[in-house]
Amino acid sequence: MATGVVIGALAFTLIALLIPVQKFGGRNAAAATAPAAEDDGGGIQTTAFGPLTPQDRDFVRKVRLAGLWELPAGRQAMQRSTRPAIRTAGEHLVEGHTELDRRVMEVSQALGMEIPNQPSAQQQGWLDQMDRAQGPQYEQLFVQLLRRAHGKVFALVAQIRAQTRNSMVRALATDANNTVLDHITVLEASGLVDFDGLADTPPGTPSAPAPASSPYSRPTK
Repeated sequence: MATGVVIGALAFTLIALLIPVQKFGGRNAAAATAPAAEDDGGGIQTTAFGPLTPQDRDFVRKVRLAGLWELPAGRQAMQRSTRPAIRTAGEHLVEGHTELDRRVMEVSQALGMEIPNQPSAQQQGWLDQMDRAQGPQYEQLFVQLLRRAHGKVFALVAQIRAQTRNSMVRALATDANNTVLDHITVLEASGLVDFDGLADTPPGTPSAPAPASSPYSRPTK
C-alpha cells in the first residue's frame, strides 16, 4: 500500500510539471517571438569581428531605417508640438537616432555592408500622415506611431543581443536597446499612448483603414 501511495504521488507530480511546460511552450511562447529577419541570400559571412549572419545584416539595416524616419519625426515634433512632453520626446528621438545613425555607419563600413539611404515606403507613409495631421490629432498620431514602432523592434533588439556572434553587431544591439527603451519611456510619459491600439492584427485578418476615431495606422517598424 505504501509503495502504491508513493507511485501515485510521483505520477501526480509529473503531471503537474508537464502542464505548465505545455502551456508556456505553446501559444504564449510564440507570442514572444521577435519579428522574423529578412534573408538577403548572402549566407553566413566571415568577418574579423565574428560570423555575420543574414539576421545580423537585417538588424543593422533596420537600425538605419529606423533613423531615416524617426529623426525627421523627432525634429517635426520639436517644431510643431506645444506640449512640453511631446517636444521632449522629439528631442530624445533626435539625440538617440543621431548617435545610433553614427554607430550604424561605422558598423556597416567595418562589415562591408550596404545600408539604405531613404525610409521605406511604409515609413514614408507614416511621415506623410503626420504632415497632414494638425493640433491634438498630430500629437496623438506622433506618439502612437512612434510608440508602437519602438515596441515592435524591442523584441528584435533583445534577440540579436542574445544570439549574435559578431562583436560589432552585439555592441550596436546594446546601444540600440538603451536607445529604444529611452524612447519608449519618454513617449509613454506624454500620457497619450493608447495601449489597446498597440496590439497586432491577428494573422490572416485583412488590413483595413484606421477608423475615423483613430487617426493613426499601426506601424511594424
